[in-house]
Amino acid sequence: MDALLQNLKAVAEDTRLRILALCGQTELSVSELTSILNQSQPRVSRHLKLLVEAGLLDRFREGQWAFYRASEKDLPNGFAPALLALIPFDDPVFERDRARLEMVRQERASKAEAFFKENAAEWDGIRRLHVDDASVEEALLELLPDRPGWEHLDIGTGTGRILKIISPKAKRAVGIDLSLEMLTVARSTLAGPEFANCRVRHGDMQQLPLDDDSFDVVTFHLVLHYAERPELVLSEATRPLRPGGKVIVVDFAPHDESHLRTEHAHRWLGFSDNEMHNWFADAGLVPEDTIHLAGNPLTVSIWSAIKPGNDHVSANIANAEGTSSWF
Repeated sequence: MDALLQNLKAVAEDTRLRILALCGQTELSVSELTSILNQSQPRVSRHLKLLVEAGLLDRFREGQWAFYRASEKDLPNGFAPALLALIPFDDPVFERDRARLEMVRQERASKAEAFFKENAAEWDGIRRLHVDDASVEEALLELLPDRPGWEHLDIGTGTGRILKIISPKAKRAVGIDLSLEMLTVARSTLAGPEFANCRVRHGDMQQLPLDDDSFDVVTFHLVLHYAERPELVLSEATRPLRPGGKVIVVDFAPHDESHLRTEHAHRWLGFSDNEMHNWFADAGLVPEDTIHLAGNPLTVSIWSAIKPGNDHVSANIANAEGTSSWF
């Protein structure tokens, strides 16, 4: 009773109801909400504080910024989804807010485009060295569970490309990246309503800001070669992985392209099967067959391994349904 009354009181004010409606569509910073609502930052911050305290919004930090999103918790522990279902989005006030939200999304897209232009030559230079992305992504998708309801974590998500291609198959998809600039690009990549099950968060792959046993698939796509201690990163990745879950690593086989170290900050010039399988074993994972996609001069390898406990990734889905939290 008390929780219900607190939630109803929290949204019994037009600005707070508008904030909940906006944060139910995407995650927004205080400055973005201030712009959309055309209200002062202190006033918006007070409203946000009340909504967070009521459990209707989740708050998370990225560097000096704070972002807000409607809570995903369902009844009886959460009320936000039920309240969002009652909001009349065809009301002129909400339609006006939605139009201003679209302007925020366009601004994000402009920043992402500028970042792409600045780094396009570097990324294109690396792409020319290995097999085309479509072949890699097709092989990656073949390794995913074929049952509904599983949850995906992409570590070092970068532009959000892997979340974009995997999200149609997953119940939820979360990307972690240390670069705030990359997170801006990822949010632009995942701006559409078809990616409502996707989230990106700021975090270090060596110390993930995630609960134990909360995902069924963990992916690393061309990111592990940046790690100083890949074995420690893989060990940390098993912590949020449920028993029966799968880790998938996409990276380069051993090579001699030393300029990738000096020009692109690669710490490792590829990994051998034996090396990766030993790291999997040290992390308590059981390796599967490796896929090799030959390129010129780089070969892309796809290693996968299972966390013992259940026969299939989806074995925990029945228990996970309705109980998952984004963080």
